[in-house]
Amino acid sequence: MGRGGPKFDDARRRELATAFAAGGEHYERVRPGYPQEAADWIVPDGARTAVDLGAGTGKFTELLVARGLAVTAVDPSADMLAQLAARLPSVTCVAAPAERTGLPEASADVVVAAQAWHWFDTAAATREAARLLRPGGRAGLVWNQLDTRIPWVHRLSRIMHAGDVHKPDYHPPSGPELHGWEPLVIAWEDPITPEGIVELTKSRSYYLRASEKHRRRVEENLAWYLFEHLGHSPGETLALPYVTQAWRATEAPL
Repeated sequence: MGRGGPKFDDARRRELATAFAAGGEHYERVRPGYPQEAADWIVPDGARTAVDLGAGTGKFTELLVARGLAVTAVDPSADMLAQLAARLPSVTCVAAPAERTGLPEASADVVVAAQAWHWFDTAAATREAARLLRPGGRAGLVWNQLDTRIPWVHRLSRIMHAGDVHKPDYHPPSGPELHGWEPLVIAWEDPITPEGIVELTKSRSYYLRASEKHRRRVEENLAWYLFEHLGHSPGETLALPYVTQAWRATEAPL
């Protein structure tokens, strides 16, 4: 399955993904976390072990740790994992791609990918997730999305070049090794300043890969929109609407 999301060919996907090889401290500082409800819904009853693919700085990992799971975080960026390890010392960190983790077969009760699945080779990552799952285990995919159903947020997303905002009919792509996908949508708000929105924009792949000219244009457009058009004041706390989209599935029967 898979429709309604951003369209990258393999070369473009790999190019954009390299934007996150460094900058872990900034990413950790400016990116929002996830609602606990998403982890509660994905993690099956009785689960004890989890693998977080494309874990980054551990924004979703911390929810798994809070549930008492023994977690292995996998990410190709040593810089991102260094941030995770500093905050979550109980987590085992593995610097590897999601498609080839090197972890033992049937070693996890739950395998998740938060804000990362679209950077993977879908077929290979699906096979790897299914390989890692124990019988009765569950896979989960999660994205935080700006709530573009709200007009001012929709325009903000365009200025930010938030190209990974999914369409309403989006379903994440998956190979046949995982099946029975179920969706969950959680609406929430993140308190943030206008300056925080600018920093959030600077953590996105478009900005990180853009030229200095394009970066300046994005920052100028944001300043106009937030301060002049919307009338916010510097340092003002505003509520930025989000939608967390989550899916869960199980390993397909043989």
